[in-house]
Amino acid sequence: MEKIYWFVFCKSDLLLERKPDGSFTVPLSENPPVPLKEWTHVMNITPMSDGTPVKTFLIEGPLTDQSQYEMCGLRKSFYKLPLVLYKKAGKCHELLYWDVNTQFCGVCGAPMKMHTDISKRCTNCGKEVWPQLATAIIVLVSRGDEVLLVHARNFASDFYGLVAGFVETGETLEQAVLREVMEETGVTITNLRYFGSQPWPYPCGLMVGFTADYVSGDIHLQRSELSRGGWFRRDHLPTIPEKLSIARMILDHWINSGNKEQTDTTTNKPK
Repeated sequence: MEKIYWFVFCKSDLLLERKPDGSFTVPLSENPPVPLKEWTHVMNITPMSDGTPVKTFLIEGPLTDQSQYEMCGLRKSFYKLPLVLYKKAGKCHELLYWDVNTQFCGVCGAPMKMHTDISKRCTNCGKEVWPQLATAIIVLVSRGDEVLLVHARNFASDFYGLVAGFVETGETLEQAVLREVMEETGVTITNLRYFGSQPWPYPCGLMVGFTADYVSGDIHLQRSELSRGGWFRRDHLPTIPEKLSIARMILDHWINSGNKEQTDTTTNKPK
């Protein structure tokens, strides 16, 4: 039998295995690290790049009685796992969320049954469903050496982030950026540039990142969404998002580009 990566979740907590050197990994074995119940639905996931099989399933309660294992929140696992395993854990979590929330057909109410590894088919009317992503934009707006940062009311801690929001039906990503910035802050922007994207498995998102330049307008926060916001200089930033997020990646890129400009100016080197 070949070894399998087992991504075992209890709600949003992932089962990690502690290695002899104190680091962590995902259980890799022929058999699952937790006994399967008769009703456990084990999902087959896209294999690792080296061909190692991947399976995932949910358990009803956390595993706490075996010292070689540790339950860890998916977000926190970013700091404990190799990046490739963290990303795969995110995919597993998204598919488990989709599985739990598509038990019955939205058309006729009959039970749904797995048809392929990433699709289900209704046992009565034949309707097929696939995992869906909630697409959101996130944008860094700069004004000279200042950046626009906001604190959303739903943030769990006291950090400031970038303007972000979900893409609405019938609009482009670019239109969503312009709309969200205007709705949330009241300012107009230009020179919209694509930065990159990131799966955001909390529970099933895709973050699409942009940068843009300020044009005009005073900040008028959308108080139903945001509690604080303002312009901040590179050398006087508030607490910013943690490193696992694309928000932090965009901010770090902006901070580093400013530092490079200062270095080039100081040394009289061409930019």
